[in-house]
Amino acid sequence: MAKITLEIPDDLVERLGENPADWLRDRLPQLLEFEPQQPILPAHIYRYILDFIASNPTAKQIAEFRPSASMQERLRSLLDRAQAGDLTSSEQAELDEYERIEHLVILLKAGNLKALTSQP
Repeated sequence: MAKITLEIPDDLVERLGENPADWLRDRLPQLLEFEPQQPILPAHIYRYILDFIASNPTAKQIAEFRPSASMQERLRSLLDRAQAGDLTSSEQAELDEYERIEHLVILLKAGNLKALTSQP
């Protein structure tokens, strides 16, 4: 097992109680294992979709909605790598997220189908 030396500010030592070394020994491994959940895709991709939905698109605009050119390029790359069996686990998670988004867009378009077919 590796040893780590930490310098801790005095105010934090006070908050950790009488034996900060005991607290750290007991809790630090657990804290180091904690990995905050980060968005799988870059924020601009979610923003692209949310901006479109928030723009109150017409039925025709919904039907014509497509991923941006950069999104299409990245998706093509991921699909090629998946077919070759070369995806990392993070790339597989990214591809899975694109598939979830695609499913939501399909549901959005399907819900819009009646409006498209009833227009003259």
